[in-house]
Amino acid sequence: MRVLALLGCWLVMLCPVYAFKVYVFTDMEGCSGVTGSEQVTGARADEGKRLMVGDINACVAGCFAAGATEVVVRDGHSNGTNVDPALVDPRAKLIQGATRDVRFKDFQGAEALILLGYHAMALTPGGVLAHTYSSATIQGMWLNGREVGEIGVDAAIAAEHKVPVVMVSGDSKTVAEAQAWLPGAVVCEVKKGTGPQSAELVPLETAHALITTKSEEAVRRRHELACLAVTYPATLRWDYLPKDSLRTHNPAFKPVANPRRVEKTGASVEKLLLGHE
Repeated sequence: MRVLALLGCWLVMLCPVYAFKVYVFTDMEGCSGVTGSEQVTGARADEGKRLMVGDINACVAGCFAAGATEVVVRDGHSNGTNVDPALVDPRAKLIQGATRDVRFKDFQGAEALILLGYHAMALTPGGVLAHTYSSATIQGMWLNGREVGEIGVDAAIAAEHKVPVVMVSGDSKTVAEAQAWLPGAVVCEVKKGTGPQSAELVPLETAHALITTKSEEAVRRRHELACLAVTYPATLRWDYLPKDSLRTHNPAFKPVANPRRVEKTGASVEKLLLGHE
């Protein structure tokens, strides 16, 4: 028995823990407790930022519980400078600010992508703060002829880097959209969408525990999940709103009958999105 124990010790020393990176891209509209515009851009924005940090830390905890040795968190809402770095789990690497040349800065080497705090695509009935990249300028987007939101486009970009989306969190409409685009990916519903500016909330403590559990499950299953399949050359179409239009998640918004349409085709969804192709 003593010989076996010594052999086990030597094997541990000779076979270090398998190192792998998880990338977390986080928006704010789909975070736990967020129900309206004032929390993301208005008088209650500090509350939205605090709620965003809560979801981030819950997710980071789940990633490390699943064995991740590196977790990169991209502050992806608005200008990318929302959360206070001092409040983010220090085990995670936080990326903030504009990164105009890439969607996911420091993505190289990641084995899994989590889309945290996401929202449904523009004009989704009952979707909390539903929009597609810009609620002020974009009425809708299409990828290869299929209407798409940020979940589908970001999953396509991740696939170009050979990284699967393993989990999506947000409201009930977001979860349904994720399941339509990414069958098999883990979903985490932190609220039920009841309108563009309203939701039935899961208690924060419960929501955070759920995010941790689902993140751990998703990261453990990363090798089971396939990347989104996209046909190339890919075509992105944007339907743009007129200047000074209401935002798409304003309850008074009415769809524009003949929006300005722009369509581009290229070898990279990421470059099409960022305007480099």
